[in-house]
Formats: sequence, C-alpha cells, structure tokens
Amino acid sequence: MKTSSFSLTLTFLVLLAFASADPNPVLDIDGKKLRAETHYYILPVVRGMGGGLSLDFTGRVNNSEVSFCPLDVVQERLEVENGLPVTFSPVNPKKDVIRESTDHNIQFEAMTICIQSTLWQLASQDEATGLYFVATGGQKGNPGKDTLRNWFKIEKFDNYYKLVFCPSVCDICKVICMDVGIYVDENHMRRLVLSEKPFLVMFKKVD
Repeated sequence: MKTSSFSLTLTFLVLLAFASADPNPVLDIDGKKLRAETHYYILPVVRGMGGGLSLDFTGRVNNSEVSFCPLDVVQERLEVENGLPVTFSPVNPKKDVIRESTDHNIQFEAMTICIQSTLWQLASQDEATGLYFVATGGQKGNPGKDTLRNWFKIEKFDNYYKLVFCPSVCDICKVICMDVGIYVDENHMRRLVLSEKPFLVMFKKVD
C-alpha cells in the first residue's frame, strides 16, 4: 500500500514538473539562446530566393491606390542582404530568453518616414488578394484583445524555425492561427503573409 502511494506521488510530481517546464529556448545560428531586446537578423533557411527581412518603402497597391504607411514586412530581393535588425519582446517582460511557441512582439530597429511604429502587426484582410499581410505600426506590450494583432510566435519546424501568428493573449477572442509565409506580388516583391506554406527562418545576432 505504501509503495502504491509513493508511486502515485512520484508520478504526480513528474507530471507537475512537465506541466510547469518552460518551452525550449529559440537558438541562433551559433547555437546560443535568443535574448530579449537584443538585435538579430531574421534570415531565410532556403537560399537563392532572397535575403533577410526588411521594410517595404515602395508601398503596396490596394484598390488601385498605393499605400505607404504603415510599412509592410518584406524579404530582401538579394540573398547577400541581411535586412534590418529586429528585437523580440516576450509577452512576460520579466523573461529574458526567447522561447518557442510563446507570444512575442517583433520590432525593426530602424527609422522610417511613417509616424507609426516599426513593430510588427497583422494587417486587415486585403480586399484585392484576400490575404493577411504582415505590416508594422503595432503597439508594444499590453497583451489583450486590443493588441491581438501584434503578437507572433516562433515554432520549431524540423531542424529549423518558422514564424506563426496564433496569439494566446486573449482567452475570449477568436483568432486566426496560421504560419507566416511569402507572397510574391506583381512587382516581384516578396511580402510576408499568413500562409499554409511556412517561411523557414534562422536568426543571426547582429555584431
């Protein structure tokens, strides 16, 4: 009877440990943990189809009109271009390590002509294409229904990573859960959108 009781207690403690364990840390190309508020380049795993991530300063056509601000997130045309550095900010500001499957704000560290921020957010559905583009102009922190569009996750995909939009900062909200992929527009601009085909990425710390 005592053995059975001990076994149940041990099983409970093991399950509790698994339930309370933090998700795995996201690693950069040097095998080091990604750190909050540290500058990184987001680079493609698949080479030969473009470089790192940046901002589109040319504008996106919507209903025959060109929209410049807020700026869209795009992939550099040239493979040799690292793009613009970003910082990651966990939903829990007390956390220093960036972890898989956890909500984060992502922000470009760059100056633009727009009055909006360079923090990533999901734009409203585009009427012409029916797609959801990843744009900027989001609000940092303050997790909840009012900032739902501003949270992205990094998830493991085979031996690499993918970006995901599936915010869990609002328990009562109905959200879209999709991978972030690439859409090539008529001007051959490679734009980030919600997609069934993930854009595989890796992270390089800025020197």
